[in-house]
Amino acid sequence: MGVSDRGNSAASQLKPGDFDWDHIFGKLGVRWLHSGGIFAALSGTTAALTIEAVKAAKKHGVTVSYDLNYRPSLWKSIGGQQRAQEVNKEIAKYVDVMIGNEEDFTACLGFQVEGADENLLHIDVTAFKKMIEAAVKAYPNFKVTATTLRAAKTATINDWSAICWMDGKFCESRKYPDLEILDRVGGGDSFASGLIYGLMTTGDPQKAVDYGAAHGALAMTTPGDTSMVSKSEVEKLMKGGGARVQR
Repeated sequence: MGVSDRGNSAASQLKPGDFDWDHIFGKLGVRWLHSGGIFAALSGTTAALTIEAVKAAKKHGVTVSYDLNYRPSLWKSIGGQQRAQEVNKEIAKYVDVMIGNEEDFTACLGFQVEGADENLLHIDVTAFKKMIEAAVKAYPNFKVTATTLRAAKTATINDWSAICWMDGKFCESRKYPDLEILDRVGGGDSFASGLIYGLMTTGDPQKAVDYGAAHGALAMTTPGDTSMVSKSEVEKLMKGGGARVQR
């Protein structure tokens, strides 16, 4: 069971100036920065810190990935959706790898998905592709854009897959129809981490989206939001194995 009490957490108190980005990026040689909309929404200061971080990263040529992860309950106390769009549109200017589902792109950046089923029982991949094409046109700095595709038939049974845009082309992951879920929490984060791993190690968008989708699928077959699977289990699933962790 996860408890996501974020109010007055240490992270929520972070503010611009708390990190020496020149040391982190310039001297230590960190080459990838990942953040997301949940951290940016923790407080007014974390929103400002996220903007400071992505600007510093670009100054040093560091790759920036960002998971939009819109949570209205977090933004409610610091300006609501209007503020969420102001912050995320500024951050987006510095992002190389943008990750998010259809609700995130709409709420955070204002992009609409034509024909999306409000109950999310039907997925029109063509509509998602049009949305991503609009996003990369608006933000030419996006080198990669990816989103998970989930049709929640029930709380336990979901159709699951993902798509990734890179170099003007779309790659679709293996599809996982009727995926039986033990704990849905963490599926999106596991997709993001798998995608990033694939990009960092192979640079191949097809392999990256397959790593992401497989890792996300496996993470949802285990309890909690922290991945409990191994690289070999992810790669076995990518090759057509069953979505069950080997123990």
